[in-house]
Amino acid sequence: MERTAGMTRPELVQVADTVSRDKGIEREEVFVAMEQAIQKAGRSKYGHEHDIQALIDRKTGEIRLERHLHVVEEVEDEATQLTVERARRKKPDAEVGDVLIDPLPPIDFGRIAAQTAKQVIVQRVRDAERERQFDEYKDRVGEVVNGLVKRVEFGNVVVDLGRAEALLRRDELIPREHFKTGDRVRAFIHDVRQEPRGPQIFLSRTRPDFMAKLFAQEVPEIYDGIIEIKAVARDPGSRAKIAVLSNDSGIDPVGACVGMRGSRVQAVVAELQGEKIDIIQWTDDPASFVVNGLAPAEVTKVVLDEESNRIEVVVPDEQLSLAIGRRGQNVRLASQLSGWDIDILTEAEESERRQEEFRTRSQAFIEALDVDDVIAHLLVTEGFTTVEEVAFVEDNELASIEGFDEDIANELKERAQGYLDEREQVADQRRRELGVDDDMTFVHGLSATMLVALGEAGVKTLDDLADLASDELREIVGEDTLDEDTANTIIMASRAHWFGDGVEDEAATSESAPDSGATDGPTDDTADGPTDDAAAGPSDDGPAA
Repeated sequence: MERTAGMTRPELVQVADTVSRDKGIEREEVFVAMEQAIQKAGRSKYGHEHDIQALIDRKTGEIRLERHLHVVEEVEDEATQLTVERARRKKPDAEVGDVLIDPLPPIDFGRIAAQTAKQVIVQRVRDAERERQFDEYKDRVGEVVNGLVKRVEFGNVVVDLGRAEALLRRDELIPREHFKTGDRVRAFIHDVRQEPRGPQIFLSRTRPDFMAKLFAQEVPEIYDGIIEIKAVARDPGSRAKIAVLSNDSGIDPVGACVGMRGSRVQAVVAELQGEKIDIIQWTDDPASFVVNGLAPAEVTKVVLDEESNRIEVVVPDEQLSLAIGRRGQNVRLASQLSGWDIDILTEAEESERRQEEFRTRSQAFIEALDVDDVIAHLLVTEGFTTVEEVAFVEDNELASIEGFDEDIANELKERAQGYLDEREQVADQRRRELGVDDDMTFVHGLSATMLVALGEAGVKTLDDLADLASDELREIVGEDTLDEDTANTIIMASRAHWFGDGVEDEAATSESAPDSGATDGPTDDTADGPTDDAAAGPSDDGPAA
């Protein structure tokens, strides 16, 4: 490649070194910015259509300005291309794909050109500085940093971190906390992202992780991994709860976090503007953990409902306000800490509710089974809650109830089954009145009562049922009646006829198998409702829906 004469500017090397050192960016990036600025000025002088390149010697500062011409077979752009024939006039061995370089005389920067070059250099350096900031802080999310307040804008605090600026938004400040220019601030980096105006570093002093990091700085056992912080819940500036676990049986995690005379926890409290902190020992038993989380309130009873992720807590009457806390703060923090929804009842409320449930269930048995209140009370006391449970319970289990014998047990089961059959017939008659197709009765898992609920909701055909989502089906028939898996199975069965393997085919198969006992629908002599076999749907001998 042909060398070109240039203009030596040793001060450019000094400028590049100074900017690189002051801004913390690579020296090469500064030289590239200068070359782009000179290149832009050169194109302004010689024409933007030309491929003008500027080169600066990294040691001497010599500037060379060149025009590049590409050798091609067929010229499409006269300003940047030339044919092989023309190229060989300048360079005898030129081939297609070569680049010929024409040296250009150094340009004399005028006022406008110099200003343009300066803007290009400043913008390029600023972009490089932003990129450096992003690369430096993108992997520091989750760290606690110290800085000085540079300015406050509409409640948002701009923090100088030394090599970058960060933003501490107003909603990430602890309530009633105020900073002024020059104040020192400690905060948690919760996000670093690229935005149109450049990389932005976002700080927080209200997030639970900030308190966890402060404890890690104050408690060496946490930093060393001997003690783990399992969960944190905060009401910033007011109160917080933190659950800790020790991996060393010889170390008390709560005592280690409190420190001698409370020195460790007080250091964290001071940083968080007096926020009260409850330190709780973590356990994997949800009931025990919730009891610990509600401290200092005393708990007398805990009932877990794992399916709905809810815990019912019973406390003495005089402990209710303490368990709930001011504006529900204590129970809210305990719920956040444990991940369970917590319902708090007093002993009186819990007793009244149990009595009401006892009366309601007893009355249901009295009406359905036509028994006296003594037998109804015995059934409820033994844990029976529905007539279905009585109808399908094992004979020996029912007969083992004190005061019952086999005759009483059999009689109760017969009455329960008779009640269910009668209820099924009434429901099936109602289904017919609503116009629900008979094909719907062959969908395994749908009872007559469910079909009535579907009919009242306008779901009367297999296609209507097939169009439902599982949550819609559960909402119509009752979420307590169907779980999600069963609802999905029912909907998929109702869609089978779309693919040529419908419920009608199953019904026909069941009808052709006399041993199965299933029929295609109710017979003429059962106008009031389907037979027991028909109501039950296709038997196990037929294909599954």
